[in-house]
Amino acid sequence: MGSTDYVIRVSATPSEVDSRAWDALLATQSHPTPFMRHAYLAAMAESGSATAATGWSAHFITLHRDEALCAACVVYLKDHSYGEYVFDWAWASAYQQHGLEYYPKGVIAVPFTPVPGTRLLAVDAQARAALLQAVQAWCESVNVSSAHMLFAADADMQSAKDAAWMARHTVQFHWHNTTPGYADFDQFLQSMNQEKRKKIKQERRKVAGAGVTFRHSQGADISAADWDFFYRCYARTYREHGNPPYLTPDFFRRMAATMPEHWLLFVAERGGKSIASSLIAVGARSTGATGLFDTEDRVAYGRYWGAVEHVDCLHFEACYYQPLQWCIANGYRRFEGGAQGEHKMARALLPVKTSSAHWLQHPAFADAVQRFLEREGEGIQNYLEHLEQRTPLKKPV
Repeated sequence: MGSTDYVIRVSATPSEVDSRAWDALLATQSHPTPFMRHAYLAAMAESGSATAATGWSAHFITLHRDEALCAACVVYLKDHSYGEYVFDWAWASAYQQHGLEYYPKGVIAVPFTPVPGTRLLAVDAQARAALLQAVQAWCESVNVSSAHMLFAADADMQSAKDAAWMARHTVQFHWHNTTPGYADFDQFLQSMNQEKRKKIKQERRKVAGAGVTFRHSQGADISAADWDFFYRCYARTYREHGNPPYLTPDFFRRMAATMPEHWLLFVAERGGKSIASSLIAVGARSTGATGLFDTEDRVAYGRYWGAVEHVDCLHFEACYYQPLQWCIANGYRRFEGGAQGEHKMARALLPVKTSSAHWLQHPAFADAVQRFLEREGEGIQNYLEHLEQRTPLKKPV
């Protein structure tokens, strides 16, 4: 069954796609995340965060049969490689050196959101394969150099492999709550080796000794003032690193209005004054066609943080220890720490392999990239094995 068995539509705005049908399809996937919800992608576009003006021109590709949505994804045409977290700058440079244009390229991803999850929404494997076939055909029709599916789920990667796309792997760091789950943060600390346990206790004492306390709020309980303070922290952190913030204030206003249940905010205070904040996303995997959520697979995602005052070790407390303590208290099974960051291992976030898939239209460059990815893949595997030997957890007796 190929893409010709479906009615294929390409829409330039999320408003042209039925939000209920999109979200219902997402709920049946093996690895859904809040970041693939229609409201999240719509907020990216409608807030001015991910638009053609910022180098993210969205195209929603949908497959229908008898008006029923069978498969869907969003492909961004991009004229740069910012905000992706899977780096292909060297590929773009090689194209330029040979007098070829690398941009625009196609990217199947969630803008500025390096969270693994389903990218190709589909009712079954056949529809998923047809969707990827339609994506590739569309990319060829608009003459892009390449297409890249980032932080994809296993089912997506299998479809990509079947379509002869090239696989690439990177490393992230995730925390896992053990079955039946830690009773409290102290029990979690007891799972770690003495050196790392001692280090965490020292870091927490530094923050508490500086007079810093934390409060948290979730969903509709996050006040407008707290959202405003969070954005002040978020924007300041980006600017301190020499970059303007990717996301606009309106994006977070839309999140507060359309997806409040997916957000958890920690605010650090000292002397009655807010001095830092960290924003966490929360979700869960679906149980299947019912669209209900499995409480045994609740997931929290570290997303953004910032501070207006410096306190030693405050970043670790706001971004790791407070969220992990909350996850344990609320029965969350996983905390994903985001892209990069080997330092996360010392906080018991362990290495996991993430995957992306790539298609290049130019045969000679595709061959060269394939050889590069084979070498890089060996290095990633060696790196993972090296990291696994440095586990912060106690060794089994």
